[in-house]
Amino acid sequence: MSTDATVTKDLMQTLEDGRKGFAVAAEKLAATDRADLAPRFAEFSAERATMYSELEMLAAAYGDDLEEDGSTAAAVHRGWMSLKDALAGSSASGVLDVAEQGEHHATSEYSKALEKDLSPDLADVVRRQLVDITAVHDEVQRLGAA
Repeated sequence: MSTDATVTKDLMQTLEDGRKGFAVAAEKLAATDRADLAPRFAEFSAERATMYSELEMLAAAYGDDLEEDGSTAAAVHRGWMSLKDALAGSSASGVLDVAEQGEHHATSEYSKALEKDLSPDLADVVRRQLVDITAVHDEVQRLGAA
């Protein structure tokens, strides 16, 4: 598998973890004293789905086959999904803490990806998505501190 394909596959998994994590967080927040944040977290989830689709289309344009490898996927323990159980029954502050940790993980994965020898098109997409993910991380961090 090419470096682009490997990085794309890894980032798509990170984005899928974030999409699921934000969706669960939105549900949890809706049942807390910070229910006003639930729609924003649902937006974050939708943004991750859009980013995922962008990487998927770029990979398809290059002819990369990113079909999920079950054994690899099962062995990978990433970001949000590794914190899934922490969201169960959490307070709003607990949900925000987990969300911030998940976003810290996502920014780290994207930063590591940019250290690789990527094609110019993929590098541009990764840089742009990293800016968006960093902005969400900062927003979640501010919300948690409020």
